[in-house]
Amino acid sequence: MALSEAPGSFGGASRRARSPRSRALSLGSVPPPALILLGIISLQVGAGLAKHLFDRLPPSAVVTMRLLTSAIVLGFLARRALRTVLRDHSRSSLAIAAGFGLALALMNFSIYQSFSRIPLGVAVTIEFLGPLAVSIVASRRPRDALWVVLAGAGVVLLARGGSGPLDPVGIAFALLAGACWAGYIVLTAATGKRFSGTTGLALASIVGTAAILPLGVASAGSALLDPRLLLIGLGVGLLSSVIPYSLELEALRRMPARVFGILMSLEPAVAALVGVALLGEILTGRQWAAICCVIVACAGATRSRKEPLEAPEA
Repeated sequence: MALSEAPGSFGGASRRARSPRSRALSLGSVPPPALILLGIISLQVGAGLAKHLFDRLPPSAVVTMRLLTSAIVLGFLARRALRTVLRDHSRSSLAIAAGFGLALALMNFSIYQSFSRIPLGVAVTIEFLGPLAVSIVASRRPRDALWVVLAGAGVVLLARGGSGPLDPVGIAFALLAGACWAGYIVLTAATGKRFSGTTGLALASIVGTAAILPLGVASAGSALLDPRLLLIGLGVGLLSSVIPYSLELEALRRMPARVFGILMSLEPAVAALVGVALLGEILTGRQWAAICCVIVACAGATRSRKEPLEAPEA
């Protein structure tokens, strides 16, 4: 899921204090498009690894481990600000951050439920309808109807393009994940206005983890105590959340948000390739054409938008 914070939002002082040699060895020496691509690959490899766990753990338990990892890492990074977060922010700001966390939890829960039923690339492609809808609403240009038609054609091709019909429950969960992603984008922007640095994202991650934790524990039981499964779950959390967030944040410091959105449109294709490589999920030519339709629609809608959304935090 994409990080969307405006360039230069924080961390500038620490970068200025680094020596030339340390900057050469840091993420700042990597071109922003490469950072975005690495983040997308990390996210989708994490999704493929999570899907491998579904034979031993239910999706809700894997989501719990992913969110818990993210909450621990981000909570540690924002630990000073979190100590006074209740005192320093109004109830309305805290409510927005809590809503952000609930959207984050439901989005991840829904997409993992979809992964367990339909191919990875298909699920991510359908999920991308959420941010596509946000881009089109933000633009409000008549020609954006073309992107709606193109994305709709892609979804129709996906539904009818396999060797057999796709699981309708898997499609429904992917659509729900897309709707949550749209809400996530809006709530991230609102949270970023009210909380500095990673505080809002850390608080949201803690709320999302608390919301999903009872379901994950109830569905997995003692299996969550298996050290090997916990280690894999830690890898899922790092690959799916911590690493992509870090790479995307660094990239957004040095590139326009619109370019970022266009590059993120590659995510369905990367998801499909990871599905082929890690999971053996072979897609038909029609399904690949459908994925291309959605990618072009997302890139076109992002490119035609006059102004990017307010600088969201994550």
